[in-house]
Amino acid sequence: MSGKPKVIIIGGGFGGLWAAKTLANQPVEVTLFDRKNHHVFQPLLYQVATAVLSPGEIAQPIRRILAKVKNTEVILGEAVSFDNDAKTVTLNDGSTIGYDYLIVAAGARHAYFGHDDWETSAPGLKTLEDAVEIRRRVLLAFELAERDAYLTGKQRQLNFVVVGGGPTGVELAGAIADIARQALAGDFKAIDTRKTNVILFEGSDRVLGSFGPELADSAKRQLEQIGVDVRLNSFVNEIDPGRVKVGDEWVECDVVLWATGVAASPLGKALGVETDNAGRVLVEPDLSLKYHPNVFVIGDMASLTQENGEPVPGVSPAAMQMGTLTANNILAELKGKPREKFTYWDKGTMATIGRSKAIAKAAGMQFKGFIAWLMWLFLHVFFLIGFRNRLSVMFSWFWAYLTRERSARLITGDADEMKDAVDFIRGRE
Repeated sequence: MSGKPKVIIIGGGFGGLWAAKTLANQPVEVTLFDRKNHHVFQPLLYQVATAVLSPGEIAQPIRRILAKVKNTEVILGEAVSFDNDAKTVTLNDGSTIGYDYLIVAAGARHAYFGHDDWETSAPGLKTLEDAVEIRRRVLLAFELAERDAYLTGKQRQLNFVVVGGGPTGVELAGAIADIARQALAGDFKAIDTRKTNVILFEGSDRVLGSFGPELADSAKRQLEQIGVDVRLNSFVNEIDPGRVKVGDEWVECDVVLWATGVAASPLGKALGVETDNAGRVLVEPDLSLKYHPNVFVIGDMASLTQENGEPVPGVSPAAMQMGTLTANNILAELKGKPREKFTYWDKGTMATIGRSKAIAKAAGMQFKGFIAWLMWLFLHVFFLIGFRNRLSVMFSWFWAYLTRERSARLITGDADEMKDAVDFIRGRE
């Protein structure tokens, strides 16, 4: 043992990774634990789900990212419990590891508001596995419609439903509409994919509510221009195989995608401290626990109110800033200096809607359409980890823009999984 303070980081997402980078080659021993061996650039998951990008283009092995950092070890493992007094973390294999400082950044999952059984019928989008499953369902729906039309001589109506009008829901709905009306339009012979219905259900009175009325209205118009049926003030209250219930109306559909509701990792409750309704841990201004100042909770797991009374948003820039501040506070304390409070610097927000369509707000200004779309492209390439990934994504986007083709249109899964998908779609008939 080196005798240096030991820092354990749980989670290799934006918060955990930025904390590890800030602690790189500093006088501490760092161990980063994650259930997966890779870091995923979550803002682009929907592009994997809609066959624009391949999984490897938005993911990078955590070990590779930190390969040149001498004081950091990356371990594939899942934390299941904590002893804050003994300063230990227990993994799912029963192993126990001690620490001097602990940073918990395990992220969040989608929440179904007490209806977890809906997840089978309506997958959410948080992991690479989610994205690949959504891609499989979307592409398979077109293939099955083509087969039916070939065998019967009749084209049945294809319906896709997206639940939730936040950034993920808007991006998914816009991308599926683009697939149906452009990318696949010339590939099928028995069906006309341009007749596909894409329905976006949002429970509030506007999509992308965090952007303000003007940009939200622009987003709705842009969605409608590419063929998305946007239904506001519409709550989905039941989901069955092949259909969803909105109010008293059942809507038949081939694919349902869940893009609303977020719950923090259950590790927040495992810390044995107070959490909010979404499972986020109530933290001190420096992101530490009230009675355990050497334990920090950051990213989507943290619940902190800003000075303006608004909660810190659960977005990747906030997680990055939290990771950086936490690491700097640990280093400052080791030097006998005081900690700093966390202040979220809002650099702006943006959402893409479709080809050349987006909205953005930054530096007190609002942008719509093509300019916002270019801003979105530049920012996401800039923050994407890995030079090779940046080049690959830029090429894929350039090719898709010129040809409207999707480069990752693969349906994966064995014969049994394919049969299950067929049975699911048949459930609506």
